[in-house]
Amino acid sequence: MTIDDRRPGTGESAEARERGPAAPERSTSRDLERYAGLFASRTRVMKSSAMRDMMALTARPEVISLAGGLPDTSTFPPETLAAATTRVATESAARALQYGPTDGLAEAKECIAQVMAADGMRCDPDDVVVTTGGQQVIDLVTKTLIDPGDVVVAEAPTYPGAVPTFLSYQADVVQVETDSDGMRIDLLEETLERLEREGRRPKFVYTIPSFQNPSGVTMSIERRRRLVEVAHERELLVLEDNPYALLRYEGSPVPTLHALDGGVFVMYLGTFSKILSPGIRLGWVVAPPPVLEKINLGKQASDLCTSTLTQLLVKAYFQEADWRDYVDSLTGIYRSRRDTMLDALAEFFPPEAEWTRPAGGLFIWATLPDFIDTTDLLARALRDNVAFVPGEAAYLDGRGRSSMRLNFSAVGEDAIREGIRRIGKVVAEQVALYGTLTGRRAPSRGSERPAASGASDGGAAGSGGARILPLRRGDGRAGRR
Repeated sequence: MTIDDRRPGTGESAEARERGPAAPERSTSRDLERYAGLFASRTRVMKSSAMRDMMALTARPEVISLAGGLPDTSTFPPETLAAATTRVATESAARALQYGPTDGLAEAKECIAQVMAADGMRCDPDDVVVTTGGQQVIDLVTKTLIDPGDVVVAEAPTYPGAVPTFLSYQADVVQVETDSDGMRIDLLEETLERLEREGRRPKFVYTIPSFQNPSGVTMSIERRRRLVEVAHERELLVLEDNPYALLRYEGSPVPTLHALDGGVFVMYLGTFSKILSPGIRLGWVVAPPPVLEKINLGKQASDLCTSTLTQLLVKAYFQEADWRDYVDSLTGIYRSRRDTMLDALAEFFPPEAEWTRPAGGLFIWATLPDFIDTTDLLARALRDNVAFVPGEAAYLDGRGRSSMRLNFSAVGEDAIREGIRRIGKVVAEQVALYGTLTGRRAPSRGSERPAASGASDGGAAGSGGARILPLRRGDGRAGRR
């Protein structure tokens, strides 16, 4: 290269000019300072989702992931998907590729009405907004109701995916303890009275009453009725998140909060993610008309409308097959996987731990001795190619550090057993280290404190509750008893 090949005054070669501008280097801390003054104040309290953070790691084929709340989409019949897709392409191609109304297509609302009827609810299509997954409902409700500093009441623990949403809108989240019968409504009333004395009125209560994420517990019928009564007495909105109710493995169905309330103060969140496919990104919200109108306006600003293609795909699927047969098949598969995980926990976890026994849903909540931090434990477990969600992600005040959420729906029974074995090995190492350092054995949780209400009999049989079980060494069936 001669000096004539360079751009005058720059030292840039003709070859470099031919290639165009170089790609920018990855941002550094100094680079970020340039933009710091432009960020909205809410970004300072935004929190990453624990599940999203792990998606790249758990996608590696060698990792056994007990972390995500993933349904097993490999169980969906490919021929049914092909038939439904062909039907949409043949009968509604132009419409499927076009924008749709913000509140959703009438055909999709018909399918939603069928799903809600299967869970004992009546659905007026005019009271429904179809959303891009259930997660968007949480976002839209929070966006509609919350100003910075407003109070949201949630369960403790609560759905880890809701935490970043509440924080993004700068809500003050107050959590109310749960036990084997769900949220403690007596503690909720005490909390509401305290907030009232402070001159603060919660905008809404967020609850997952059936097979709760992450704990797996189910709210008893008595508590459901009292929660609805409290909502009416105080004119308090409740967001009922209900993605798992049809995935029941034992016990009798319990009326939803929406059915008990009649749609006056309960907003209902449903989704096709757990009973059909999360990839179609289709959920819905049912709410009182004045609230629904504002939610619809918020959705217009967010995405104009939910995918018309996926709405018509769901309608075609409902025409091609009996969706309830598929849910029944899922229930059988997941029940067996739940039992496998319970057996593995009893075999491989030390007696210092405890766990819930869910009657449905996708999750088991395990709690270890207090000296074990499950966030640190996760880093060690990942080296053994197994993952779970640390319990701290389900709280906003640092609690849950010795707990973990375990998912049993996404992988097969052999992988579940091996994954629990690997986690149990790491836990056993931590327990042994504690004994070496302190000269004493870690206290057993079963003797350390009394069991939660209803723990002795697994919760009310009719409610499908979960119970806390002290783990026993060497008995592979202990988790089922």
